[in-house]
Amino acid sequence: MSIFDLTRLRAVLFDIDGVVTDTAKVHAAAWKHVFDGYLRGRSEPFTLPDDYLAYVDGRPRLDGVRTFLASRGISLPEGTPDDEPGAPTVHGLARAKDALFGEEIAKHGAAPFPSTVALLHELRRRGCRTGAVSASRHGRAVVAPSGLQHLFDVLVDGNDLAALGLPGKPDPALFLEAARRLELPVEEIGVVEDALPGVEAARRGDFGLVVAVDRTGRRTAALLAAGASAIVTDLADADVTGRVPVGRR
Repeated sequence: MSIFDLTRLRAVLFDIDGVVTDTAKVHAAAWKHVFDGYLRGRSEPFTLPDDYLAYVDGRPRLDGVRTFLASRGISLPEGTPDDEPGAPTVHGLARAKDALFGEEIAKHGAAPFPSTVALLHELRRRGCRTGAVSASRHGRAVVAPSGLQHLFDVLVDGNDLAALGLPGKPDPALFLEAARRLELPVEEIGVVEDALPGVEAARRGDFGLVVAVDRTGRRTAALLAAGASAIVTDLADADVTGRVPVGRR
């Protein structure tokens, strides 16, 4: 399937968790552990994949806590960044999840999707610039051990979001910051996402192409409604056309 037309695009931005690396399931498991511990005796357990995809996936940690608990009619005090992990506050639950995810990545690393790596190589071979974007503060920590840093011209993650005071997805601010660093207009940049808030953010940012990765094949209607212009179950299905690769005639 021909998707990336480099006569129109000069760069492509990739979400990290679930698109570049197979870490979305690690995030999901950490959230379930934390939420189930808090919800015990209060509400039904956190469900996978439904609750994760609907309320948490693609959002900054604090927003994920607020959005999911609101779906259960629960409101917690905000607390502060100094709260103990697991404290009954928004910051406390977010810190507990952050600690669990960090432990898992430190132990096991982050495996990249081979088809995404192949696409990154092909795009760059053809002179297309690339960037990595994540709402997670672990974005750099996930990419570094995977050995993929050299495949990205820019990387914007949750640390940048906090330092710059940017809103998280579905606001397009993170993607727009990556475009600013690339010094390219948004209409010449494509975005690859797997989360509904990320797809919506790219659409709201008026990016030239929004590709959604739906590995289960069960979210086509929702991803299209959020603003996807193309949907694939794997990036191996997405061809690159346009520029002649360097060294070829």
